[in-house]
Amino acid sequence: MIFPRFNPNSFWSLQAACDLHGVRCPAPPLGLITLAALLPPDWNIKLVNRNAESLDPADLAWADMVMTGGMLPQRVDSLEVIRMAQAQGKPVVVGGPDAMSSPELFEHADFLVIGEAEGIIDRFVEAWESGERKGRFEGEKFKADITKSPIPRFDLLNFDHYLFVGVQFSRGCPFNCEFCDIIELFGRVPRSKTVPQMLAELQALHDAGYRGHVDFVDDNLIGNKKALKQFLPALEAWQKSTGYPFMFSTEASINLADDAELLDMMRRANFFTIFVGIESPDTATLVSTRKKQNTRRSLAESVHRIHAAGIMVIAGFIVGFDTEELRVAETMIECIEATCIPVCMVGLLTALPTTQLTRRLEKEGRLLPFADQGLGDQCTAGLNFVTRRPRIDILRDYKAILEAVYRPAAYFERVRRSGLNLRRPSHPVTARPVVSPRDRNTLLRLMWRMTITRPLLARHFWRTFVDIARHNPAALEVVVIQLMLYLHLGPFSKTVVAEIDRQISGLERELPSLPQERDARVLQRAV
Repeated sequence: MIFPRFNPNSFWSLQAACDLHGVRCPAPPLGLITLAALLPPDWNIKLVNRNAESLDPADLAWADMVMTGGMLPQRVDSLEVIRMAQAQGKPVVVGGPDAMSSPELFEHADFLVIGEAEGIIDRFVEAWESGERKGRFEGEKFKADITKSPIPRFDLLNFDHYLFVGVQFSRGCPFNCEFCDIIELFGRVPRSKTVPQMLAELQALHDAGYRGHVDFVDDNLIGNKKALKQFLPALEAWQKSTGYPFMFSTEASINLADDAELLDMMRRANFFTIFVGIESPDTATLVSTRKKQNTRRSLAESVHRIHAAGIMVIAGFIVGFDTEELRVAETMIECIEATCIPVCMVGLLTALPTTQLTRRLEKEGRLLPFADQGLGDQCTAGLNFVTRRPRIDILRDYKAILEAVYRPAAYFERVRRSGLNLRRPSHPVTARPVVSPRDRNTLLRLMWRMTITRPLLARHFWRTFVDIARHNPAALEVVVIQLMLYLHLGPFSKTVVAEIDRQISGLERELPSLPQERDARVLQRAV
């Protein structure tokens, strides 16, 4: 099993944080180690994560087959893995989200598996063991019974390579956002694992010796609140019985803030961070893109309620919607400051394969080819369509947002303010040292880099660190994580701004013309 490399210029690569911790990449491939558990027990499996280790030619020589696949930002290396394996005469099996969305790009693989593994892998195994060496297997959409999903093969992992480890409780999301591909891949009716099943996974991870950050990779953990509320009390009890070995993160919709009971349950189970898709502070934009769950509310008050439950918010924002107003940069910056969200994944709107947005743009004749996803992510390779507003104006607004929110003074002040409001739980996990012996060296390296290596950050770092240590010490561990992330996000934002400057300069050099005519020429050249 070979997990392809992600592109190197990604918001989520977190390379500086990995270096600080002495690990190689953020997280292991949960999909592949789950697939490994679905395969016959007598199959001998080796896992190579190309984000964490090199692929030894001897591994290819040893193998009878190669299984690979990943997400869109891994596409370039996914295709390279197929080429390398086939050059050695090894049959290649490809699956995963990118193959589900764009199967035509992977037709040259020997086997193409399209769909969720739980509903299809048995047919592939039967074909392989009967001697077939080529084939295409496709499962029914949204039909996989994840209560039959096995405990992932955590034994295939070297935990020392990773910042955190993922688990999954549910698949699918009940909302209907136009730009999102989750509902196209996994459906709008969330499917959940059973409580005993989920506890068995966590126990297996614990028994394998892992301690620390565990990410629930669900695209919306609260998509099925009833199932989650049945699970969380059992999770809290398990945490208590095992001495709170894990601190959890996840992704959820902003309406989590409306449910005080659910927030309290998550707090007691030791969730410390959630990613929330805010996208835009403009109500008209949210309505037009069918993200109505974010309307009819104060975003700042919603985020503050989540912070008050002891859970730090990370948020996604998008620039480039058709309905954006001229003040989009100003209003987005104001929203980020009002919500006190430190880590903001601000990206350019991208029409992903198999989304409602892509189908609409294609019907309107506005869709452009994807940029090379091996060179960037949605921060630099978005806007793959003819925009309503002049493209150059969108890029200038985007640049202004990044420069404002990732100025050191602005970022560290948001960390400080949110940290002061973070009400971490009072269960015994907070009684242990704020900095565990395992993490002490990481903290010392962070202090060194914030003070000596990057002296311009020293004043901001120490003001934040000391203020939280004095006034809200229970939140210090979570705040330190936010401070550490700036070592990646600060330089990354400058890299993105430099690329956006390059794109702006290219547009400025073009002959004067109406923006619509310019984008029309871009579309004509692309076609």
